[in-house]
Amino acid sequence: MNISILYAGLTTPHAGWVAIDELAELMAYYFKAEILSPKPVTETTLSRMVRLHQGRFEPLHSNGGDVLIVVARSPSDLGMINAIKGCRKKFDKIYGFVTDSYFQPGFVKETALFDAITVTAYEDVEYPKLRFGIPVHQLYQGTDCLTWVPRELKNRDIEIISFGRTPPSYHTCFSQCFHTASSPYLYLHSPLGNLSGSSVHLERGMLFKLLHRTRISLAFHLYVEPQGDRPRSMMVTSRWLESLLSGCIVAGRRPISQMADDMLCWPNATIELSEDPQTAADELISLLSHNNSLEQQRRTNILQTISHHDWRYRIETFCRIMDLPVPEELRDDLARLQELSTLFEQSV
Repeated sequence: MNISILYAGLTTPHAGWVAIDELAELMAYYFKAEILSPKPVTETTLSRMVRLHQGRFEPLHSNGGDVLIVVARSPSDLGMINAIKGCRKKFDKIYGFVTDSYFQPGFVKETALFDAITVTAYEDVEYPKLRFGIPVHQLYQGTDCLTWVPRELKNRDIEIISFGRTPPSYHTCFSQCFHTASSPYLYLHSPLGNLSGSSVHLERGMLFKLLHRTRISLAFHLYVEPQGDRPRSMMVTSRWLESLLSGCIVAGRRPISQMADDMLCWPNATIELSEDPQTAADELISLLSHNNSLEQQRRTNILQTISHHDWRYRIETFCRIMDLPVPEELRDDLARLQELSTLFEQSV
């Protein structure tokens, strides 16, 4: 089967989307697929206002084939098919995996050209299904466990880490509490490495090595002190899975949603912090004082993430939904995941 993968990560790499780029790259590897990544056209301010949520792209050459899979960071990325002239005629089937599917205004008119798409939350299914008249399926986000699972136990000398968005009042309080010379605790926070550019994929390894050496990783749902007009959702984002896979204790404000209930379903997968930042700082200090007793929870977090949230499970499900053959190398790696789960289960 001749498959092509279309995604934004090669031409516009961004630290916040590296986990989604990994899905596209894994799909390309397993399907032995052609990789396509369109370069955005620089537009004037007026043009951007007229074409809100819809970008323009430089032309891409592709001879087409049986299937085109678009790995979309957000719904607007579905419009990347415009970079391939005559895209609908060149490919027998066009499928999409949409990550931030909660952002309804981002769905572009090209969505109607897809044979089917997946969205990350059950509550996101109905809008594109009714608006564009196409099949829409639910499929959760994942992470690359086989690559990034801790290979050996490290000393966890970083007490607290916060990467990406952190609510301002919490960040200010934690900085004042932990950055002083009198505090024995290290609070490491963004910016960590570059936000965009060619180095972000390489720095992915740096982030995981930091997480492997961290005791507590902070994570907050998007309704905690929302900033600007950024869209909001109770979704489980990549940082939760990356932290759990790394063996961190995840503390913060857990999303209140079916997605969170389904994905973070084991006891003490997350630790809820107080709505008051100063009280939350005291709760973190208390957690740190019980660090040795949390070792079992770290192993459980790793085991559960390996057992349920690797991207390879999502690719297998995607194949079933879209009636695609499961590649033999994917079956082999799914067996490797099972072996890895067994090893960690024996240590829990």
